[in-house]
Amino acid sequence: MKTRLFFTLIFSFIVLLFPAQKKKTIKDSSATTDKEVYHSHIMVGIDVLNLGLMAFTEDRRLQGFVSMHIHPKLYALADVGYEKNRYNKNGYNVLANGFFIKAGSVYMLSSDSHFLENGFYAGGKVAASFYQQDIKSIPIRGFQGYDSFESFPKSSQSSYWLEGAVGGRVSLLSSRFFIDLQLQPKYMIYTTKQEKIEPMAVPGFGTNSNKFKLGISWNLAYWF
Repeated sequence: MKTRLFFTLIFSFIVLLFPAQKKKTIKDSSATTDKEVYHSHIMVGIDVLNLGLMAFTEDRRLQGFVSMHIHPKLYALADVGYEKNRYNKNGYNVLANGFFIKAGSVYMLSSDSHFLENGFYAGGKVAASFYQQDIKSIPIRGFQGYDSFESFPKSSQSSYWLEGAVGGRVSLLSSRFFIDLQLQPKYMIYTTKQEKIEPMAVPGFGTNSNKFKLGISWNLAYWF
C-alpha cells in the first residue's frame, strides 16, 4: 500500500507539470509581428558513468532522468532506476536489488547568455527505494567476545531519503545533446528493517549503514 501511494503521488506530480509547457514568443528580426513557436522543454538523459562502471564491478545500476522547464530558471526533475548491489565487509554479506525513484527541482544559478540551457544549478529531491534484501551473513556478538554469524531469508524493504542536486550541464558543439554532471549529497530519513537490522545495501542510496552519502552522476542527455 505504501509503495502504491508513493508512486501515485510521484507520477501525479509529474503529470501535473505537463500543462506548464508553454508557447514561447520569439521575435523575428525580419518581421514586424511576433511568431509563436511551441517548445516541449523536456530533457531526457541516462547516467553513463554508472553504466560504464558495470564492466568493472559486480554492482549493476541503470538510471535515467527527465527534466522539464517550468519557469525561466526553474526545472522539475524525475529520476528512475534499478540497482543490484552487495555489501560484503567485516563479516556482512548482504545483497539487495530493486527500483528507486526521485523527484524534485533545480534552479539555474548561472547560464550562458547565448545558450540558456548551459550553466550551473542547485536544488533538491525526495527519493525512495523499494527492494528485495537477502541477508546471507551478519556478525552476532557472542559470549566472551566471540562472534557468530547468522543469515535471514529474503524480504521486501523500502527506504526514503532527501537528496541534494548540485551540478552543471553543457551542450555538445551547440547541439541538442548535453553533458550533465551532478553531485548528490544524500541523507536517509526513514527505512524499514528486518529483525531491527539496519540495511547495509539500498538501491539508489548506497552501501553500509551510514545515513550520509555523496553520489555522483555523469549523464548524456538530449533536449527535445
